[in-house]
Amino acid sequence: MISFDSVKIAESPQQAYELCQNRNNRIIGGMMWLRMSERHYSSVVDLSGLGLEKIEDTAESFKIGAMTTLRDMEKSEKLKQTFGNVFSDCVRHIVGVQFRSMATVGGSVFGRFGFSDVLTALMAFDSYVETYKHGIIPLCDFAKLPYEKDVLLNIIIKKDGTKAYYSSFRNEDKDFPVITVCVSEKDGSFSATVGARPSKAEKIFDEEGILTDFYAKTGDEREAAAEDFGKYVCGKLDFNTNMRAGGKYREKLAGIYIKRALMGDMR
Repeated sequence: MISFDSVKIAESPQQAYELCQNRNNRIIGGMMWLRMSERHYSSVVDLSGLGLEKIEDTAESFKIGAMTTLRDMEKSEKLKQTFGNVFSDCVRHIVGVQFRSMATVGGSVFGRFGFSDVLTALMAFDSYVETYKHGIIPLCDFAKLPYEKDVLLNIIIKKDGTKAYYSSFRNEDKDFPVITVCVSEKDGSFSATVGARPSKAEKIFDEEGILTDFYAKTGDEREAAAEDFGKYVCGKLDFNTNMRAGGKYREKLAGIYIKRALMGDMR
């Protein structure tokens, strides 16, 4: 369990950023994972006064504040109307309702955890993050950055017509995922984002045109294209072993889930 001497409630993003530059200070979100660590801090920085706990719907995008809970994202009817069940599906296996009512979207994204369902789902879309230091940058680029003292303010998802389907495999319900997969399509162009390998999610585009005119294909031809795309994606990624599964098993699962999404679920 962490311990700390004081709580600083940030009055602005700049103040939050300046406070977190002290190596003995730490920004807190929902405290669901951080509280399990064994460390003492001089101060923890609370972002609850910055108005980052809401989902804003504009004509071009959704802006999800970093302090928005996973439960809020799960229940959002506006997100569901635009993106289908992707965001409710990606969080429904995460522990339980009480946990999801406290864990924050910002904590999941900033942590860039290898097991993150949320990162996998968000990366499937044209998504961006807004941080104090870097401004607005693509989520895929942010995921590759080294960890540093910064303040995540918002996650932005463009409304560009992308369709996606999310799936994951767990050895037991509510356990960490063995693999996470989100297949997406926009204007006939496809990509697949795969996480929990057990490394963090990575997005692979169909640069070879394997799925060109995919929806015009039928029968064995369509099934072969879906299987080939799964193999193509898996060939671009590393799959490793931990206590939950072996790398080869993860690779096999990823290919299966990509094919399933293409053959039925995305339609």
